[in-house]
Amino acid sequence: MARLFSEVNKGRVRMRHKRRKSPPFPFNNAGARFSVSFAVWICVFLVLFIYFISQITEKTDGKLIRVHPNHLSVTHELEDIEEEPNFRLPPPHKRNPRAVKRRGFKKKPPAYSEFLDESSELHSVLFPDRRLAVGPNAGNDSSSTGYFYPGHVWLDTDGNPIQAHGGGILFDDRRKTYYWYGENKDAATYHAQPKGTARVDIIGVSCYSSKNLWSWKYEGIVLRGEQQNVTHDLYKTNVLERPKVIYNSKTNQYVMWMHIDDGNYTKASVGVAISKSPTGPFTYLYSMRPHGSDSRDMTLFKDDDGRAYLIYSARDNVDFHIGPLTEDYLGLTGVMKKILVRQHREAPAVFKHGGTYYMITSGCSGWAPNRAMAHAAASIMGPWENVGNPCVGGNRVLRLTTFFSQSTFVLPLPGLPGSFIFMADRWNPSNLRDSRYVWLPLKVGSLADEPMDYSFGFPLWSRVSIFWHKRWRLPEGWKNVN
Repeated sequence: MARLFSEVNKGRVRMRHKRRKSPPFPFNNAGARFSVSFAVWICVFLVLFIYFISQITEKTDGKLIRVHPNHLSVTHELEDIEEEPNFRLPPPHKRNPRAVKRRGFKKKPPAYSEFLDESSELHSVLFPDRRLAVGPNAGNDSSSTGYFYPGHVWLDTDGNPIQAHGGGILFDDRRKTYYWYGENKDAATYHAQPKGTARVDIIGVSCYSSKNLWSWKYEGIVLRGEQQNVTHDLYKTNVLERPKVIYNSKTNQYVMWMHIDDGNYTKASVGVAISKSPTGPFTYLYSMRPHGSDSRDMTLFKDDDGRAYLIYSARDNVDFHIGPLTEDYLGLTGVMKKILVRQHREAPAVFKHGGTYYMITSGCSGWAPNRAMAHAAASIMGPWENVGNPCVGGNRVLRLTTFFSQSTFVLPLPGLPGSFIFMADRWNPSNLRDSRYVWLPLKVGSLADEPMDYSFGFPLWSRVSIFWHKRWRLPEGWKNVN
């Protein structure tokens, strides 16, 4: 019996010894989990590496163009985050209890609208005195030459305040000149109705020309309002807003589209005008409701292939609609897509970078500023996704009010891929002729800071950043057309 137990024990020892000689990394469940986890991390690393490589190259017309390090260095100063002390929100207006009982409660206006009141403590900060005006004939310190001062009075080469609100810029390659078109609001502000919106009579569309985007020559009113014919779309008591001009190389015509409305904002149409010269005069053709829908804030976008598109807020600003123009840019095709559905946006400004389409919009709060939103799409016709508030720097109030301004246009800077100028209006509803311009550097690059609508939380689009600066100028690397 002892011999039997001895043989059994020897067998157990041999079995334990055999198990110790088994492979050090057996294919058990723990090992499988380790392998899958390792593979996942490898995939994440590869995706991030590919994304990093994509950030130092950009795709244009199917070709990869390397972004040189000097492009990054010349724009570095513009991307510095400039902080401002926080503004103190004004106390709300006291409401008469008897008036509330008689008229009922009303929706409170945005808190930021208080800052637009001339009696506000911050009004002088947002609308600096004329003595601080900038421009080639401002008479200030020469060290300010070439610098943009957002919110300051901006003078043209004749020493007069620039009147080009809600506008856009056309670069004419044949003349190597920039043309800035916008609403001339140099008239008295009034209210057509006691509770109506502030407004001025139609004067027309102003045009300014420049070689360097800072010094602007007044070219006159290129599309005039109508003073006599009360049935005309441009009759002085009607509305002309947000004019945009593009050039059609096939017809050799400059084509202007604009928001046309009546004094009560019920016409809600677009108007079209043409000219053989960028400095006009433009001949007004007609107005229409695009795609049979109401249209208010609008813009044009001309793509690299020459096709042009109309983008406008519709259904009482509930949605945006977008559709291609005809080849002569004078009408619309039958194609239309609804985008940003039920998002209640306005003031669109569309631009393109690296094969991706971007757009800046504002919320709907009348003359009061609000939080901007950036959007991105792989196709101009959508779908469009939200990519967050693009405003960087300043303070919380500035970021939540788009630096107390509303978007109107985004201008690419030649020679600096991914760099743009964000153009906006700082409206002064108590005196619209004194509304100011807020031009700031805009950059496309790096990861988005908010998850996308359809990307399961992983950002597919580069971040759009508008950097706040009290004072800034274009970097040396941009292509001055002098």
